[in-house]
Amino acid sequence: MAKKTPKMWVYRPPKPTPPKVPANLKADIQQRADQLVETTLKPLHLKPPPKDCRFNYLVDLYTKWYRHYFYFCAKYCVANPNALSPDFEIKFARLEYLDEQRFNLAFLRHTGEWITVHSNLSLDECLTAIQDEPYFSP
Repeated sequence: MAKKTPKMWVYRPPKPTPPKVPANLKADIQQRADQLVETTLKPLHLKPPPKDCRFNYLVDLYTKWYRHYFYFCAKYCVANPNALSPDFEIKFARLEYLDEQRFNLAFLRHTGEWITVHSNLSLDECLTAIQDEPYFSP
């Protein structure tokens, strides 16, 4: 039988607290992102419900804040009559506030892990990347 290593105390420094997002910046980001969703993403991705409803289909795109993260979300309708829920939400892009109007931009992998694609971008650069790059497709 293998010998167990003795237990010992290990120093674990506290995690740094994320910066607070100013209220006026939150409102500006929300307004500009909602404009991107309404003018570009919805016309591009929202289609009428399919006649053959065997698969889930996209019904809405929207944005929301959670702590210092800003999410782009997609709502899907479940076509199966035996489904547990008639719809579900998927977050497909995340802006993480760093400071001074700089953000990390990440997408959600199929494994549930957020992958940071771009670091230290301005809001304009983030919105352009969400609009143009295939990582951020709902």
